[in-house]
Amino acid sequence: MTASFSGLELLATAVVALDDALVVRYANPAAESLLETSARSLVGQPFLGLFAESPELRARLAEALTTHWDYSAQIAGFLRPGRDPLPLSCVVTRADAGGPLLMVELRPIEQQLRVAREERLLSEQQANRELIRNLAHEIKNPLGGLRGSAQLLERELDKPQLKEYTQVIIKEADRLQSLLDRLLTPHRAPRVAAVNIHEVLERVRSLLLAEFASGVSVRRDYDPSVPEIMGDKEQLIQAVLNVARNAAQALTSEANPAQRGGTITLQTRVVRQPTIARHRYRLALELQVIDDGPGIPEDIRERIFNPLVSGREGGSGLGLSLAQTYVQYHHGVIECDSRPGQTTFRILLPLA
Repeated sequence: MTASFSGLELLATAVVALDDALVVRYANPAAESLLETSARSLVGQPFLGLFAESPELRARLAEALTTHWDYSAQIAGFLRPGRDPLPLSCVVTRADAGGPLLMVELRPIEQQLRVAREERLLSEQQANRELIRNLAHEIKNPLGGLRGSAQLLERELDKPQLKEYTQVIIKEADRLQSLLDRLLTPHRAPRVAAVNIHEVLERVRSLLLAEFASGVSVRRDYDPSVPEIMGDKEQLIQAVLNVARNAAQALTSEANPAQRGGTITLQTRVVRQPTIARHRYRLALELQVIDDGPGIPEDIRERIFNPLVSGREGGSGLGLSLAQTYVQYHHGVIECDSRPGQTTFRILLPLA
């Protein structure tokens, strides 16, 4: 360690130093901790090769070198083998003459991005629900007329075989009516009481094993120190069941012939000082439903909680939307991370 870097050793902020070829020449202990990589491994590495957004970073760093200006707020994803990129905010400062040309300060912004994403999704979901409700209202009246006309027509028919067609119309109209009722009926407010979350998960596990008797195994990974939470037991069962059933259907889907089965893991943990929808809580329950299936199709990952969005043929697209509604009733959030081989639904619920 040269004298020029001695003052950086005790900083809590991650700092790396680059030479004029944008090669890492120094990383302080905070950078080692943040990037989970030793300084020995970082030194000598091309800085741009560490990030997913190398073209954007290259332009910014080249500008800093040629114009002698500092810059900040560049967001880049640090590449981690086998994991999602770590989002970081980069602040670049020109160094004193005689040493490395650029000092880069790295700050984690995963929390800020998550909060922003939660707020955006909440806003979109409220707008989607309102749109769906308005659309359902418009459909109900002509649907009732269609069913009534089919009943009147059936009374005028003499041939029994022709009544089969009117029965198809009536049954399909009833099915659509049931779907509309689920979209329009206001959900009841939670009936709050002390709930043991592991009793909820055991109920979900027994229902899953009964419905998917072959091809799906359900593994427990419970934290016995998790305290009781205040909530509506039936709503929590339904929320977790909707998520877990979605995972089981993906594991046993005909669209997944190479696997046709797998494992679902129900996991509980206690997290400290979480921020949920801009509110800071001392403790929260982290409940994860993890499966090793094919993953959620990329084109619907951002919309998976929207009503009527389904990655399964014949699916109603209401299960995850209802799960999210019940979680929000408990002042919690639900989010999803999916890639082939692992899909994780993470539910955060504040603990009193």
